Amino acid sequence: MRQNDELPWVPRNPMPYRDQMKALRSFNAGFEMFRDSGGPVTRVKLGPRWLMPELVVTNSPQGGRDVLGRPDTFVDKTMLHREMRHVLGGNLFDLMHDEWLPRRRALQPLFTKKHVEAFGGHMAQAAHAVVDTWEEGQRLDLDFECRRLTLRALGRSVLGIDLDQRADAIGEPLREVLTYIADRATAPIRAPRWLPTPARARARAAAAALRGLATDVLAACRAAPDFDAPLVRALLAAKDPVTGRGLTDEEIRDELVVFIAAGHDTTATTLTYALWQLGRNPQIQEAVRAEVAELGDRELTCADIADLGYTVQVLREALRLCPPAPGAARVAVRDVVVDGHRVAAGTVLLFGIYAVQRDPQLWDDPLMFDPERFRPEVAKRLNRWQYLPFGAGPRSCIGDHFAMLEATLALATIVRRAELHSENEEFPVATPFTMVAASPIWASVCWRRPQTTEYPGGSADLPVSAVSTVSP
Repeated sequence: MRQNDELPWVPRNPMPYRDQMKALRSFNAGFEMFRDSGGPVTRVKLGPRWLMPELVVTNSPQGGRDVLGRPDTFVDKTMLHREMRHVLGGNLFDLMHDEWLPRRRALQPLFTKKHVEAFGGHMAQAAHAVVDTWEEGQRLDLDFECRRLTLRALGRSVLGIDLDQRADAIGEPLREVLTYIADRATAPIRAPRWLPTPARARARAAAAALRGLATDVLAACRAAPDFDAPLVRALLAAKDPVTGRGLTDEEIRDELVVFIAAGHDTTATTLTYALWQLGRNPQIQEAVRAEVAELGDRELTCADIADLGYTVQVLREALRLCPPAPGAARVAVRDVVVDGHRVAAGTVLLFGIYAVQRDPQLWDDPLMFDPERFRPEVAKRLNRWQYLPFGAGPRSCIGDHFAMLEATLALATIVRRAELHSENEEFPVATPFTMVAASPIWASVCWRRPQTTEYPGGSADLPVSAVSTVSP
């Protein structure tokens, strides 16, 4: 960093030690605490370097670019990612650069806009099926209903199995294992991995349940060539275009586990937050309904996304205020510059997506839900690095197109079929790993439109496959 010797080192954060520890474990509001106390880039020292590396927390668009936009020769994954790999295996989220690169090359073609349509086609049907169980005047927990919806769509369009009755077999293990990973990664002192603890035993059991489900699906695909599991089939066929190497069954299993986590947990939170906001803003809800009505009384398909521009704006605004991944972490492989400050190799770099997307210096009235921020002519004026719900740079989320496709079809389908009124004044959140609703999000069904058109597969049960009866 010879040419940057004149740059200042990152100033140390002045918050008391206890507050810094609290802020580090709060992956959303904690970043705002660091920003408000130490500015857009601040340094945290929790102990001697041999015990825990120094941390640099940045909450500015330039900081995001410097942390996420660099190639992995400058920054790489952190302790959190190593903890995840130890519990759940190697996947695109947690692999270090040398192993990640060929895996990304192999899987990238599976998640292009055109290709994901093969995975997202069941989302509208799943939404119809869920809304068909609602009754006019009923009181609903939106978080529960959205998790039921995404689990149904995930099972039918990706894994080829019926997950309707297995919500607890996925949701609870996911929460258990991800909470364990986050708690261990943020602890200043960690027990050695060989030491048995109740938390570690629960995490291992939860991870085994998730891997068991993925293994069952993969075995069914191997045994029956006509087994309909689009994503699994694509993973079996994927090859690194440079080396020609495909994925082993263990690697496919590990990728399926993280796809289940992302496809179920994060999409459900986005839908829950969007529906909660629509239930508080009837004029916005009506605008979405009017847009969908222009498409006629038929099942929505992937081809309709181009005509659902306002619905997409609603989702983008939901992702701004409630990004499922509220922060990102890297470690500096060499000396780097972050937002005009020198940072030494070995420093952990934290970027606050949540804080930047709610920063009053960057957004007018940042806490107001306003989909007009994302009208094309307005959105193009945004700084590329102030809105990053799917991350950015080489390690950005590979499934962003898939997530937006599913969420758009689901939201449009629900709003066309039912009018919701939100009861919660606030949307409480927790961050066991990703950001989720911390308690039930209650809404009432003001009216539900009767289904007048036959939607193939909309409410019919999927035939139970050989795997759907196997407990993970």
